[in-house]
Amino acid sequence: MTSPYEHLFVRKMQSCIDDLVNEGAAAGVVEPDNVGPALALMRSEQVPESKIHLTYTWINECDTPVHWVKEHEHDYDEVLIWHGNDPNDVDDLGAEIYLDIEGVRHTITTSGSVYLPAGIRHCPLGFIRVDRPFRFSALSLSPNYASDEHEPAR
Repeated sequence: MTSPYEHLFVRKMQSCIDDLVNEGAAAGVVEPDNVGPALALMRSEQVPESKIHLTYTWINECDTPVHWVKEHEHDYDEVLIWHGNDPNDVDDLGAEIYLDIEGVRHTITTSGSVYLPAGIRHCPLGFIRVDRPFRFSALSLSPNYASDEHEPAR
């Protein structure tokens, strides 16, 4: 018997680079060599009932500064998440990254996250250095990713 809940699972993450309008070619920014494929963990395109858009990617090593995401804002809340890959020291990100919020620069060297309320300008986001790969996710509290420069979330 098939479960009546099977349609709620994402069994294979699909590319979601076309969703992400504030990074890469869609933003007029060259996609950095150290950024892995953008994958969708959850979004309405795959699970129509989903009220969130959750992406996942690996950030690989770099020893010179790299700009990744341009400044933008959303009409929904968002959580950005970064975590290192050392199971013996979960706090060690293995990298130094930066994120601006309303023009204030924040430097990050530990695993963690940030809550960005709707309407707050954030980014640029980039890497000062990455000593070993780490995971990066963006959780949009909206079924679709959108920003102030593009159509609003559906």
